[in-house]
Amino acid sequence: MSQAGKNTLGIPKVSIWKRIWKHRALMLMLLVGLVYYAIFCYGPMYGIQIAFKDYKFRRGIWGSEWVGLEWFRKMFSGQNFLIVFRNTLLISLYKLIAGFPAPIIFALLLNELDGKWFKKTIQTVSYLPHFLSWVILGGIFMQILSPSTGAVNYIIKMFGGTPIYFLGDIRWFRSTMVILSVWKGFGWGSIIYLATMSSINPELYEAATIDGANRWRQTINITLPALAPIIAIMFIMNSGSIINDDFDQIFNLYNETVYRVGDVISTYTYRQGLVEMKYSYTTAVGLFKNVISFGIILLTNFITSKFSDYGIW
Repeated sequence: MSQAGKNTLGIPKVSIWKRIWKHRALMLMLLVGLVYYAIFCYGPMYGIQIAFKDYKFRRGIWGSEWVGLEWFRKMFSGQNFLIVFRNTLLISLYKLIAGFPAPIIFALLLNELDGKWFKKTIQTVSYLPHFLSWVILGGIFMQILSPSTGAVNYIIKMFGGTPIYFLGDIRWFRSTMVILSVWKGFGWGSIIYLATMSSINPELYEAATIDGANRWRQTINITLPALAPIIAIMFIMNSGSIINDDFDQIFNLYNETVYRVGDVISTYTYRQGLVEMKYSYTTAVGLFKNVISFGIILLTNFITSKFSDYGIW
């Protein structure tokens, strides 16, 4: 075969179409994912132009009047949006600070357990909340946290304390949302860290034991460095959620008495868009939120890549 038909290593070249046909089963599975994202993620981007128009349902997107950045000016000049934006940042930041290290710590502790069946039981129990929707959990926690009949306030009163309205008191609402969010997600979030730890070479721990290192030193010098790449990537991905709030949780647990501290962008968009039918305004709010989320991810990745060797790209 001539050199023209070989690459720099002397291996015969194979056309892209032959390679696709060779791996057609994998390509077919990939195609399903691409179609899903094309229809449900990229297709709806056509509607982004509503944010720049005075959208009227009867006229449609193309027939509606173009107003440019009018809705964005109204958004930033409105007092309600600034309060909602602040609430979103605070609640999401609290969740990131409390929720990001929780699955890492849980995975490290779980990794230290020796009993196989006990370890599997703890894992199963910790994963369960992830599969329960906030609709179900909302009803459960409304009963548990009730100031009159709830189990939590019953214990508080038993020790001589004053009942607390966790879901109706502006002093407690944000903390309650953060605690419930961490409780629901730390077990499921630990899976990726446990999977990474299972791939660590056991000989490293054996050598450390011979050298006299205890379990704490092994965790610091072996386990955590092995987890560093995935921790960096997960931190970058989670940083985008600082502006991308949890609609299901807030919507099922908040009420009008805590709007001042609990109303976030997604619940605000829901009321303005679906209830009051301000479609153009809420599209502008949603576009703003997504742009900020993307910007935060880029910034976090840049900073992480500067101070370490890990990043998304």
